[in-house]
Amino acid sequence: MHFSQRVSLSEPNAITLAAGKRRSQGHQLVNISDSNPTRHGLGNTERPYQADPRGSCAARRVLADYLSLRDKREVNPDNLYLLSSTSQGYSWLMKLLCDPGEAVLAPTPGYPLIEALANLENVQVASYAFAWLGRKWELDPLSLPVADVSPRPRALVVINPGNPTGAYLDRGERQLVHKYCAENGLPLIVDEVFYNFPLAAAPESRARLAGCPEILTFALDGLSKNLCAPGVKIAWLEVSGPEELVREAKARLDIIADAFLPFSDILAAQLPGFLEEIPSQSARTRGRCAANLDILQCLVGEDPTSSVTVMAPQGGWNVLLRFPAHIDEDELVEKLLNDFGIYCQPGYFFDLPFSGTISLSLLLEPDSFRENAAKVLRTITALS
Repeated sequence: MHFSQRVSLSEPNAITLAAGKRRSQGHQLVNISDSNPTRHGLGNTERPYQADPRGSCAARRVLADYLSLRDKREVNPDNLYLLSSTSQGYSWLMKLLCDPGEAVLAPTPGYPLIEALANLENVQVASYAFAWLGRKWELDPLSLPVADVSPRPRALVVINPGNPTGAYLDRGERQLVHKYCAENGLPLIVDEVFYNFPLAAAPESRARLAGCPEILTFALDGLSKNLCAPGVKIAWLEVSGPEELVREAKARLDIIADAFLPFSDILAAQLPGFLEEIPSQSARTRGRCAANLDILQCLVGEDPTSSVTVMAPQGGWNVLLRFPAHIDEDELVEKLLNDFGIYCQPGYFFDLPFSGTISLSLLLEPDSFRENAAKVLRTITALS
């Protein structure tokens, strides 16, 4: 397994060894260089600050209990890192796994955030593809490159379900991903922030990749999506896999996390309450997305001559609408803006493999969604 040279595990110096020896002999040490004010009668002396690169131990135990119950497996709090966002998690993992100029493998179609984050870390993005087979998106195994291509891939990124495709990995695709990582010595970065939002087309065989014991796996999730609250900046990263690899990965990740210490004790104290809200908030959002998807499918179905296809997602908050490729995506989006003040995202934003698509959000109030989706469909018909 390759870890980047950005992070080095150094042996403890003579001073650290001497201090450890004194403590082991039962001596109390006074750190006269200590700059933590809460240990010296300043700031919040009732709750002295104790730096932990993985975030509050108490909060991680609460989160581990929640994840254990949710996923029906035992989650070790020592394998969790509390983050301000999943974007921060991506950034840390690129530091951990990639030297400058190396690459991560990410899916297309896909949300452009990964490439933006990779650019900030001087990391490249190579792609593997999902193909639309008429009713669902499927991973194309021939698009997975051999590991010795240039730039050298150092991790495989999986989005489960995809954004904007809304496609979960089925059992065969999960097996393919594990086999590919094992054969090429690659760790797995799994983004499952939309996992909790299945729609009618979701496969019965869907499953999380978080907690995978066979492959070194870094799973990202958070409250921003689970609570439908972008302002609640609490996310987490779980490390799993073979014991020795997990141990080494965490030792290096601790160094990265210790350089930032991003997670607030104030947020940590509120985490139990936030976790309790997830079932009701997620259920409300799932209901909204399902209702709007039904509305869109009914609107398209009302016109038997319509050339529009609803590319029904299996999960998530978005739906792709496909129309004849001779209609220019930019022309359609600009006409909607000029005629109705409607903004939507063209398919090429996400590197879709064909022309003639736009992405619509399923989060709008149903009346607003119905009204504006009808205008979109009328505009497509007018341009056909």
